[in-house]
Amino acid sequence: MHEPLRSLRRSVLYVPASNERALKKTSSLACDAVIFDLEDAVAPEEKEQARERLRAFLAGSARPQCEIVIRINSLAGEWGTEDFLAARALKPDAILLPKVEGPRDILDADDSLDETDAPTSLRLWAMIETPRGILNAGAIAELGRDPAARLTCLVAGTNDLVKETNISVTGGRGYLLPWLMQMVLAARAGNVTVLDGVSNNFRDPDAFGRECTEARAMGFDGKTLIHPAQIAPANAAFAPTREEVAEAEAIVAEFAKPENRFRGVIALDGRMIERLHLEMAEGVLAKARQIKEKET
Repeated sequence: MHEPLRSLRRSVLYVPASNERALKKTSSLACDAVIFDLEDAVAPEEKEQARERLRAFLAGSARPQCEIVIRINSLAGEWGTEDFLAARALKPDAILLPKVEGPRDILDADDSLDETDAPTSLRLWAMIETPRGILNAGAIAELGRDPAARLTCLVAGTNDLVKETNISVTGGRGYLLPWLMQMVLAARAGNVTVLDGVSNNFRDPDAFGRECTEARAMGFDGKTLIHPAQIAPANAAFAPTREEVAEAEAIVAEFAKPENRFRGVIALDGRMIERLHLEMAEGVLAKARQIKEKET
């Protein structure tokens, strides 16, 4: 039985809701999703103004056609309730909850959405950015198996993880990798998408490229971004390569031959190919079609 094809989230751009110029630019960008940020990217004295600016923008004609997500402040904090109500009214595809540390954080937000008669299409994303969040990632992601819980995506908050744990990222992310892999494993168990954290120096494309390559190899579905210049490299990094598509097509074609249709294992180019490889190949081709449809 095949898992349903996950939403395309190769490139997910953070945009401060306080930056009117950046808001307007989102309608012409090629990212798969935009996170309009009311939390970290907005100074305390600008919170209310940013909320109103986002209301006006999303109510206008320049509303982006890509997936729209709004990151709110903590529901337990000073600005969270107003953010939540504003986000609910703006009809995004999802609300991103900061510093999720356990399933109860998701369930409380879900209850609040149900109480306001939010449509079931409004989903929840979870920032995993604290030690408790990492330790509870499996239990959080398991809510993805329950459609009523609304959870569809985990987002790595790597900057906060570095801050909370005092690890060093000088020379690379080696100390972060075990926790990132834990997030990927949790996401796969819960059948939700999972996004790598941001690359802070947008003027260093080589470092960004290395992080994208690393993240894709770990199994991430995409990467969160802080600058439009990172969109095209992320889209390319998290898409199947020509070689991968060609190999997938060859596997599918070989199993489609009458003599192989009911076989569990075949030989192809000197390799043993099982039906699990067929399922993987079909997934590669489905994603390639998904990308082609989006870009045409």
